Amino acid sequence: MPQKKRKFRLFSAVLATVCIILVGDAVAPTASIGNSMYVWWAIMLIGFFVPYALISAELGTQYPSEGGMYTWIKKAFGKKWASRVAWFYWVNYPLWIASLADLITTMLMQMLGIEMEIWMVLLIQVVYIVLVTILGMLRISQSAWVSNFGAIVKFLILGGISVLGFYVFFTQGTMNPIESWHDFIPLASADGGIDWAGLSFVSLIIFNMLGFEVVGTFVDDMDKPKKQIPQAIIVGGILIAIFYILPSFAIGVGTAFSDISTDTGLLDSYEILMANAGFSATMIKTIILTVGTAFILTLISNISSWNFGVYSVIAYAAEDGMFPKSWKKRNKDGVPYMVGIWTGIIATILAVAGIILAYCFPEWEAGSNMFWAFFDLSLVCLLLSYIPMFAAFIKLHKNGPQVKNGYWIKVDPVMRWIMGVVPLVLLGISLFFTLIPELSLEAIADNSTLLISSAVCVVIGEVMICNMVRKDRQKKIARKH
Repeated sequence: MPQKKRKFRLFSAVLATVCIILVGDAVAPTASIGNSMYVWWAIMLIGFFVPYALISAELGTQYPSEGGMYTWIKKAFGKKWASRVAWFYWVNYPLWIASLADLITTMLMQMLGIEMEIWMVLLIQVVYIVLVTILGMLRISQSAWVSNFGAIVKFLILGGISVLGFYVFFTQGTMNPIESWHDFIPLASADGGIDWAGLSFVSLIIFNMLGFEVVGTFVDDMDKPKKQIPQAIIVGGILIAIFYILPSFAIGVGTAFSDISTDTGLLDSYEILMANAGFSATMIKTIILTVGTAFILTLISNISSWNFGVYSVIAYAAEDGMFPKSWKKRNKDGVPYMVGIWTGIIATILAVAGIILAYCFPEWEAGSNMFWAFFDLSLVCLLLSYIPMFAAFIKLHKNGPQVKNGYWIKVDPVMRWIMGVVPLVLLGISLFFTLIPELSLEAIADNSTLLISSAVCVVIGEVMICNMVRKDRQKKIARKH
């Protein structure tokens, strides 16, 4: 462990929180929900975002540890459940990195108006993965400038799209006239029935809100973590909510819903809004290049901000025997570098395999957009890792405060259950409709690749956990003899 660690201040902690959670490219797909997105945002902010932020602040200070969720789940339900959480938490990560690598090359081709050769796509994606892997060798306090820069750039990008949307709204009126109050009702179909497919939007919004627990792993990088962790989460949470709601509303009023889909990205939204605002083609191209370049930089800062939190959780699990022993190795600054190296290797293998499959089998629908292929599986694993966290809160909060002056949610037993169960139910709904977007056999068949790959991840995790339990049992027997 390092002899002396550089601490980072509340300002940097807040910006790190923003950089981790605020995902600009997810705003446009959320706006594709339609006018009911305003009610969806209200439901998710109240039912998920607020309790999740408060629970993360409490667990992060009452059970301070760089092990984060692994430590919390272990204290509540034991090593076996903590290992499951760590497994899904890690599996999601190389998949997510690979999906962002694919997104970068897709954005570059859109910005430059070109089709890249396969060698160029391979080179760019591998360079991105190597870069974020190297940044993963730094503590969050050492790379604070990266997260600070990323958060500020995200504010500028999302602020810009908000200004464009509101300009179109105030000069031309809404692009999506409200026919009746039914337009605001979630799940309402055009024929007056229930559109169950609308529940698939829950996962889009929840994904936009995940990451608060990572702040809890920064405990050793803060001067006063008992105060700074809840302050960073609460202040950062307010900023995140503002910079999600404003752009979503701006896109919703400045862009026709027919022009937005779940595949529509940030650059598409900028382009549509600028065209609606009367910008010249030259101006649109210049701004797209500028915004696209800035957004790619945020994709680097995003992973950089997550690195230490994820790697710390996995290192703690490795110390308990869940992952290879080498994964607990730390460099002179206390960073679990071996986890980062192997994560980078797996992400590179996934990215390269995805590129080759996409080029060799262009007719394969699931491989035509590798971003969504990797992202969907990443999302399933990520959602699975969070479900035990809310159950752990219900159990641990019952035990009362554990740390003097740590953040504590003062609620009665009924409210404690509500705060834990409501987000857990929303996560369950999100997970189900990510796997099965529509309640039909056709939808299940169309999503078979995701269902099978998710099942494989679950099976591999259970095999690893069974092996871990067997080794633990053997060690206990050896000690007795």
